[in-house]
Amino acid sequence: MAITTPRPAPPAAVPAGGEFTVSDVAAESGVAPSAVRFYEKYGVITAVRTSGNQRRFDESAACRIQIAKLAQGVGLTVREIADLFADLPANPEIDDWDRIADQLIAEAEGRVAQLKAFLAEIRTGDKLCDIGANLNT
Repeated sequence: MAITTPRPAPPAAVPAGGEFTVSDVAAESGVAPSAVRFYEKYGVITAVRTSGNQRRFDESAACRIQIAKLAQGVGLTVREIADLFADLPANPEIDDWDRIADQLIAEAEGRVAQLKAFLAEIRTGDKLCDIGANLNT
């Protein structure tokens, strides 16, 4: 079952050409400007540079960051999130976000199942070091 992920509304004053600054993206996504640069560094979002070497982002950047925060809550690393987003087009459509949602659901369900298995092992009363040693086999 796919979950549709609506795109957030663009900032009240959309910059000319639909290009957003670090500050615009930070305000729209609810993160600090340093987080915007961090997500760019790891490929979660991409920017183009102006002739003055300033970053400019497209309208999907804030949504990508918001979904990245959700994916981090599921347990994905920033590099895994960048890989998840690697095949997204520049302007993702609802179907593209549905595919991401399906992948996040599968990942979360897999992690929950693994955690439940660990919990069941811990509840056996066996020595924790023995349980840990058996995880490598």
